[in-house]
Amino acid sequence: MSIALNRRHLVAATAGAAAASLLSVAGCKAAPDMQGGFTGINLARGHLLRDTKAWPAPTVQRKTRVLIAGGGVAGLAAARALRLRGMDDFALLELEDEAGGNARGGSLGGMACPLGAHYLPLPSDDASDVQDLLEELGLRQRVAGRWQYDERHLCHSPQERLFFNGAWQDGLLPVQGVGESTLAQYRAFAALVEQVRKTVHWSIPAYRSPHTPFKQVLAAIPFESWLNQNALTDKYLRWYLDYCCRDDYGAGIVTVSAWAGLHYFASRHGFNAPGAESGEREGLLTWPEGNAWLTRRMAAPLGERLHTGQIVLRIEQGTHGVEVDAFNTASNAVERWQAEQVIVALPVFIAARVLQNPPDFLTQTAARTVHAPWLVANIHIEKPLYDRPGPAPSWDNLIYGDADTAPGLGYVDAMHQSLLPVVGSTVLTYYRALGNVAGGPAQGREWLMKKPWMQWRDEILGELSVAHPDLRQKATRMDITRYGHAMAIPVPDKQGRVGQVPPVFGRIRFAHSDWAGYSVFEEAFALGHLAGSV
Repeated sequence: MSIALNRRHLVAATAGAAAASLLSVAGCKAAPDMQGGFTGINLARGHLLRDTKAWPAPTVQRKTRVLIAGGGVAGLAAARALRLRGMDDFALLELEDEAGGNARGGSLGGMACPLGAHYLPLPSDDASDVQDLLEELGLRQRVAGRWQYDERHLCHSPQERLFFNGAWQDGLLPVQGVGESTLAQYRAFAALVEQVRKTVHWSIPAYRSPHTPFKQVLAAIPFESWLNQNALTDKYLRWYLDYCCRDDYGAGIVTVSAWAGLHYFASRHGFNAPGAESGEREGLLTWPEGNAWLTRRMAAPLGERLHTGQIVLRIEQGTHGVEVDAFNTASNAVERWQAEQVIVALPVFIAARVLQNPPDFLTQTAARTVHAPWLVANIHIEKPLYDRPGPAPSWDNLIYGDADTAPGLGYVDAMHQSLLPVVGSTVLTYYRALGNVAGGPAQGREWLMKKPWMQWRDEILGELSVAHPDLRQKATRMDITRYGHAMAIPVPDKQGRVGQVPPVFGRIRFAHSDWAGYSVFEEAFALGHLAGSV
C-alpha cells in the first residue's frame, strides 16, 4: 500500500463500485509472472558449520589484540565500545556479506526496506548507552535543557491501525463494536499492569532492574497461567496480548513466561485501556530500511576491520591468548586468528558449538534457550491499493484473525516516512513468527525451510487480501527472508533467570541478546557495549 500523509479511503459514492470490482479479483491467484524468491540470508553458508565433518588446515595466520566473533547488533556495539576506548587493534568476523544480524536492510523496486527489525522505541534512561548512540548519530540533541528528537526519523502519523470486523480502526487493540465485558477486562488488565509497575522497577535492558522474588515467580510460569489466575479470559484481550508476545518474542501467551508478557508493558508505556486518561504514548524511530539505518552507521567506521563472509569454526583459549579458526568464503580457505581477547557475539547455541571446552554456564544456557523461526516478506506494489473504510493507511497495519486466517503480524509500509505528495508504488514488509505453531519452534523451522517460495507467496497474499482484495493484481514481486533461529523466546524458567549478564570466561567475554532471554535492539546493544567497555 502506498502512503501519502493525507490519503483517505475511497469516498462513499465510489465505494460500492470499487468493492464489486475488488471482490471479483479477490479469489484470483497471483499473476503467473510475479517474480520473487528467497533472499537476505545465506542458509547454505550458515549450515556449513553444522554439516561439514572436517575442515582443511589453516593456510593464513592473522593477529589482532581483540577479535569479535559475530557482527549483529551486539558485535557492532562491542566494536563501537572498543573505538570509544581508543582501541584500534581489533577485528570483527561476520557470517553474512553485511553486518547487522537481524537488523539488516535490502531494497525492492528501488526502495529501501527492512529484512528484519524495523523500529526502535525511544529509549528510557535505563538504556543510557543507546541514548548516547542516538546522540552520536544526530537523532537527538539537547535544546534549552531538554532532549529533542529529529522529527524526520520519528514515525509519522498515522502510526498503527487494525483491520477488525470488516473495517479499519485506530490502534491495534480491538475496540470497535466490542462489549462492555471486554472493556472491563481491558481496564482490569491495565490496573494489574500498573500494580506490577509499582511493585518493582522494570527496565530495558532487563539486567538494570532488580531480580526480585516477585519477578522470579512470574518468570517461572506461562503468561497464559497468570492470565487465568487473574480471571482475564476475554478473547479480544487475549488475542491482543498474544499478538504482542508474538511480535516481540516470536511466540504467544501459551509459550512465553508471565514475566515476559508483563515486561512488554511494564518496562515501557504500561497498558492504556480505551477511554482512560493517560499521557501520550512514546514515539518510536523508524526508517524505510528499518534498523539497518542504525547498524550500517555502526559498521561504517570499522573499515577493513570488518571481515564479512566468515564462518567461525573454532575458538580455543590458551595460556597467553585465544585462537580462532574461521572459514573465509571468498578465498575458500581456513584462516587462523591469534588474539589476546575474544568477544563472542554469537547465538548461544553456536557459541557452545565452536568454543572448545565450553564452561558449564554456556552449555546450560544454550540447552535451555529456545529460538523462534521468523519469516519476513517484502512485497513490491506497483500502484496504490484501494482501502477499506476507516482510518487512513498507517505505518503499521495489522489484520485481526485466528492462527488459520491471520497468522502473521501485519505489515509496515516502506514509504510511510516519505513526504512525497504523490501516491505511487511502495514496499509492504510482512512479518510472521513461527515459534507459536503446533509442534513448536522445531516444526516452525521445518515449515520455514521446506515450503517452496510459491506456497509462502500464496499464503501471504491470501492473508493480506482480506483487507486488500486488489493486492494480488498490484503485487509485482515478493522477496522472502527466512530466519531459522531469529530470536530467543523467553520461556518459563523455574529458577526465574531473566536478563542475565554472561560471566567472563578467562580471556573470553560473551555478548548477544540470547543472554537476556529475548531479542530487542536495546538488550543486544547494552550487552555488546558492556563486553567492549572493559
